[in-house]
Amino acid sequence: MPRPALRSRIYFGRVMHRRLRPFRHRFAYRVYAFLFDLDELERLDRELPLFSHNRANLFSLRDRDHGPRDGSPLKPWAARLCAEAGVDLRGGRVRLLCLPRLLGYAFNPLSLWFCHDAEGELRAVIYEVRNTFGEHHSYLIPLTVPPAAEAAFDQACAKGFYVSPFIPMAASYRFRLRVPGRRLAVLIRQAVKEGEILLATWTGRSARLGLAALFRALLLYPLLTFKIMLAIHWQALRLWVKGARYHRRPRPPEEPVSLETPAAQLPAE
Repeated sequence: MPRPALRSRIYFGRVMHRRLRPFRHRFAYRVYAFLFDLDELERLDRELPLFSHNRANLFSLRDRDHGPRDGSPLKPWAARLCAEAGVDLRGGRVRLLCLPRLLGYAFNPLSLWFCHDAEGELRAVIYEVRNTFGEHHSYLIPLTVPPAAEAAFDQACAKGFYVSPFIPMAASYRFRLRVPGRRLAVLIRQAVKEGEILLATWTGRSARLGLAALFRALLLYPLLTFKIMLAIHWQALRLWVKGARYHRRPRPPEEPVSLETPAAQLPAE
């Protein structure tokens, strides 16, 4: 009997940032990202020669890179957080959108966790953020109304974690996403009291996660995970040269996860 097709996917696309004030600044990079169905990690480890779970390989995913970062399994962590926020996943799928390690290294400025219930409905999103100072924080936002397949939905929360030295802490986020399917579409609007300060997009097209896709990622985006860290510092230097104001880093939040209320979901425009 043939095995069912993998639900995990890979997206080839682009990340774009556009700063709006007090001056204009824009950059875009081609990227790939994996959408891991966390129930399939051991199967991926067995069936993909270039990928390993919690072991060294060309591509790898280590549990300690995400969630509680203590090496414990990732899905129970997400399910427990959802339960604390009043969302019972009832064993449904949890999908993690992120960059894997490449040659043992990865840096994910943003990883997205899509938490589904037993009927496949999307019930919550976890926005996992990491800065270049070795700190990380997550925002869990439940959905009041599960969106249809590949439909857009909006969420929002206050900023509670230091990311860029050139954006103040007194800010807010508004997210517009589509349930990942054939396409990936993420829009982030960051605003301060004067108005919107930053727009960021993350888009891509889905491909089957197999050996051919892994070779394609290597050929089109060699050493991507290393380039991301270099690009972050290069763009920070450009902002500094343009005269961006530096904001000192406060102490990170005491709690590693901010549990937002379902009211943070906004109607799609």
